[in-house]
Amino acid sequence: MLQTRRFLLTGGAALFCGGVSSSLVADAWGKTHGRAAAAAKQVAADAPPPAPATTPIGPVETSARWACILDYGSGATLLEKNADERMPPSSLTKMMTAYVTFGMLRSGRLKLDQTLPVSERAWRMQGSRMFVPLGQSVPVQDLIQGMVIQSGNDACIVLAEGIASSEEQFVALMNETAARLGLSNTHFMNATGWPAEGHYMSARDVAYLALRLIHDFPEYYHFFSEKEFFYNNIRQENRNSLVVKGLADGLKTGHTDAGGFGLCASSEREGRRVVMAINGLTSSGERAREGERLMGWAFANFETAWVVHKGDVVEQAPVWMGAERTVALVAAQDLKLLLPHGWRNGTQLALDYNTPLVAPVTQGQVVGRITVSLPGGKQVQVPVEAASSVAALGLVGRAARRLHL
Repeated sequence: MLQTRRFLLTGGAALFCGGVSSSLVADAWGKTHGRAAAAAKQVAADAPPPAPATTPIGPVETSARWACILDYGSGATLLEKNADERMPPSSLTKMMTAYVTFGMLRSGRLKLDQTLPVSERAWRMQGSRMFVPLGQSVPVQDLIQGMVIQSGNDACIVLAEGIASSEEQFVALMNETAARLGLSNTHFMNATGWPAEGHYMSARDVAYLALRLIHDFPEYYHFFSEKEFFYNNIRQENRNSLVVKGLADGLKTGHTDAGGFGLCASSEREGRRVVMAINGLTSSGERAREGERLMGWAFANFETAWVVHKGDVVEQAPVWMGAERTVALVAAQDLKLLLPHGWRNGTQLALDYNTPLVAPVTQGQVVGRITVSLPGGKQVQVPVEAASSVAALGLVGRAARRLHL
């Protein structure tokens, strides 16, 4: 029996990061996130700006104090800068308020046309507001729009009190959800993002929360895409300028003196989605310009490619003393790769298996692997299995095979 290596493709595909599947979920992301979270440090908001952002293709300058860009399909990190440091999230907090609210809607415990009462505490909230009327009740759908489009602090309090009786109990739900999602550098003290000691998120947690909002609640994501909202005779434009310009299809902005100007945005172009979180900018104009520039950078410098689909035939392998002389070998998993532009020419795709296969061979039996070798020596592998079963020949058949009958 010999070890066979067949080069299927040279310079045809490359892997940047992530697993062997195009599925979202947190598996590939969670491994790197967990390691990074362990080393996270809390940094004061007035500390000097650190080095440029780190990317797979080299350093990239950004004026953002904190930044993280994720590829939606693989969970791979395209850019990070202080991505695991704890920062004041400001109104980016409202993304978790929305996540908990959407969960209540999904479970049936809350309905979009249900009305919730406006307490004096909610009515007196300062900062960004949707201007809910004191003593009246407001439909949940209006409150969601007021929260995500107008960044209404008052809307958040009405939702929190309506869902959990008090903001404090609602915040407990927010923290439980953060723990369940694996947001290790996140802790909430309120539902609005109002500055408070012990209230923090990291840029990576913000980006991943956005990713989960899009994945877990696609039926409600459209709320983040609306460009304006008219309520109580007041028309307010979405504060996310990338949404207004059509350069992103959702999420949220934030601003406090402690955290600076922040933005979380997502966009899909040519079937590929990117999620970006930046914070610590000095003005709304700088936030808009830097957000637009980094979003464009993420799409311009990376691409996705299918290398193999599950079930694709990659080889006809000889079978020793089998009822059939060959058996098809197929990929056992999908392999969809995210790669920087220009990496294709430096990669190899090879098939390794022992030949000949010895009968009996069972359908689904793993007999080899596809190995993608990348620039810099990194590799990713996909199992290869038999597409069908091949029985072993009996004594008569074996004798006839030896005599070439």
